Amino acid sequence: MIVFDKLWATMRERGISTYTLREKSGIDSKTIRRLRANDNMETKTLNKLCAALQCRLEDIAEYREDDDKERPGS
Repeated sequence: MIVFDKLWATMRERGISTYTLREKSGIDSKTIRRLRANDNMETKTLNKLCAALQCRLEDIAEYREDDDKERPGS
């Protein structure tokens, strides 16, 4: 699963609030809620976030293996 924990850390490091992020990137509060819940995001939203924060994708998101999925060979 893709998680956005790094997004909040990057925002903290740069002193950017969710309000400022919404203003700079043009995303809405519903999208912010979805990011907090690690819901699916469109690539265009990720692009907007990276542009607004002037960062790379790996600075805002990371892949973590799902714990609830059966692993191959188990």
